[in-house]
Amino acid sequence: MEQEQTNVQLTQTPISKLLLKFSIPCVTSLLIGALYNIVDQIFIGNSSLGYLGNAATGVSFPILCIAHAFAWCVGDGAASFLSICAGRRDNQKAHQCVGTGITMTGIISLVLMLICLLFCEPLMRLFGASDQTITMAVDYFTIIVCFFPLYLQVNVINSVIRADGSPTYAMAAMLTGAITNLVLDPIFIFVLDWGIKGAAWATVLGQTLSFIFSVAYFRKPKNFRLTKSSFRLNWRILKEMLPLGASSFVTQIAVVVVTLTCNIMLARYGKLSVYGQDIAISVFSIQTKVYTVVINIVVGIVLGGQPIFGYNYGAGRMDRVKEAYRLVLLSTLVVGTVATAIFEFWPQAVIGLFGSGDALYQEFAVKTFRIYLSLTTVTCIVKMSAIFFQSIGRSVRAVSASLIRDIVCFTPLAILLPYFLERSNPGTGIDGILYAAPLADFVSLIVVVSLTIPFFRSVNRHQK
Repeated sequence: MEQEQTNVQLTQTPISKLLLKFSIPCVTSLLIGALYNIVDQIFIGNSSLGYLGNAATGVSFPILCIAHAFAWCVGDGAASFLSICAGRRDNQKAHQCVGTGITMTGIISLVLMLICLLFCEPLMRLFGASDQTITMAVDYFTIIVCFFPLYLQVNVINSVIRADGSPTYAMAAMLTGAITNLVLDPIFIFVLDWGIKGAAWATVLGQTLSFIFSVAYFRKPKNFRLTKSSFRLNWRILKEMLPLGASSFVTQIAVVVVTLTCNIMLARYGKLSVYGQDIAISVFSIQTKVYTVVINIVVGIVLGGQPIFGYNYGAGRMDRVKEAYRLVLLSTLVVGTVATAIFEFWPQAVIGLFGSGDALYQEFAVKTFRIYLSLTTVTCIVKMSAIFFQSIGRSVRAVSASLIRDIVCFTPLAILLPYFLERSNPGTGIDGILYAAPLADFVSLIVVVSLTIPFFRSVNRHQK
C-alpha cells in the first residue's frame, strides 16, 4: 500500500511540491557530508596547527574522492536503477540491486583500505605532502582509512534511501553523524589536545553513528524487501546498474585528477612564486572544500529530482520529466549565481572562517577565489546535466558531461598554461592554474548544451 501511494505521488503530485519534498533533505544530507571535512579544517586552521594542518588534511582529500567514486558509482547506480524499477513495477530486480550494491561496496572498501594502509606515506607524498606536513598527513589519513568499510556503505545506503522515497530519513542519518563530529572536534583537538588525530577520530565516530542509523532503515523500506538472497552478487543486475552510476564515478575521479594535477602544479610553480608550496596547497584545499559545498547543493537538488526523473521516464511521462528539468535548472542557476557573487565580492569573509595567515596567504587566497571560481554557475550546470542524464539511464551522455569539464578541458589547461606563463614571466606560472578553471567551464558549457538540446528535441518529436 505504501509503495502504491509513493508511485501515485511520483506521477500525480505537482512537480514543484515533489521537488521540494525530495530536494531539501538531499541538499541537507550532502551539505552535512561536506561539513565533515570543512568542520575539521575550520577547527584545525584555528588551532596551533594553522594552515600547515589544513594542508596536511587537504592532501588526503583526493584519495577520499577515489573512495567516494566507487561508493557513488555503486550507490547512485543502484538508486537510479531502483527508481526505474519502481516505475516499471519490477519488485524482483529492486531488492536484488540494493543487496548487490551493498555486497559490492563491502568488497571494494576492504580492498581500498588495505591498499591505502600499505602505501600510506607514498600516497600522501604523491598528493602534495611536504616535509613539514607529511607526519600530520599520515596520522590523519591512517585513522580515516581504517573506517572505509563504514564510510563507503553510508554513501551507498543513503543513495538507496533517497531513491526509495525517504530523503528525510537519509538526511537524519547524516545529521546524526555531523552533529557528533561537530561536538567532538573541539573536545578532541583543543580540550584533549589530540591535534590532527582528534579531528580524524571525531570524523570517523560521526560516520559510525550515521552508518548505524542508515542500516536501521532496512527494517521497513518502501519499494523493496531485503532477504539473505538479496546480498548474493548478481552479475546481471550489476551489469545493468553500474552504467547508471558511471557518471558519478567519472565525476569523482575527475575531482581526483584535478586535485592531483593542481597539487603537482602548485608544488612546482608555488616554489617558483612568492607564495611558496604550502600556502598554495593550503589555499587550494580550502577552496576545494568551499567549492564542494556549492556543488553539493546543486547535486542535492538534482538527486532530489532523481526519483521524479527516473520513475516518470520509466513510466513514459516525459511531460513531467521536462517540467522537473526546468525547475532543477532554474534552481541550479540561482545557486551558482549567488555563490559566484560571494566569491567575487566577499572572498575574505569565506577565507577568514579557516583561520588567519600572513599577507601572502591572504593575497593568494583572494586571487584564487576570484579567478578560479569566477564561472561557478557554469560548473553547476555541467554537474546538474550529468546527473540528469544518469537518472534517466542515458549513461553515454552522462559520462560525456562528467568528463568534459575536468578531464578533457581543465587538466591539460592546468598543465600548459602555467608552463607558458612561467616562461614568459618567471614567478607567474601559478596564475595559469587559476585561469585554467574558467576557460574549462566555458568550453564545457558549449558541449553540455549540445548534448541537452538534441535530447529534448528528440523527446518532443516522439511525443507528437
